[in-house]
Amino acid sequence: MFTTLHKKITKMRSSSSKKKEANAKRAVLEELFNDLYTARTKIYKLNFMRGIAFGVGSALGGTLVIAVVVWVLSLFVNFPLIGSYFENAQNSIEGTSQEVQRSAE
Repeated sequence: MFTTLHKKITKMRSSSSKKKEANAKRAVLEELFNDLYTARTKIYKLNFMRGIAFGVGSALGGTLVIAVVVWVLSLFVNFPLIGSYFENAQNSIEGTSQEVQRSAE
């Protein structure tokens, strides 16, 4: 019984010390951030440009993935039993991508 109580107390102490350590690390990082980046407008401009680059990259990546999927599906259209299923899937993807393009314009 004493060993289980001792284990619980040790566990509680270690979790509280981990929290203190995490808070200390967070405080140091906040101080470093505030010291290094005193010009807030520079940070806002950088984050804005990062957001634009992320959006453009996501759009290009999505377009590339859809193109590859349609191309792979087109390879299987001529198979006897499963070709019609792949053709339906390909037509569905192409129709959806065309609807998205029309709504973007």
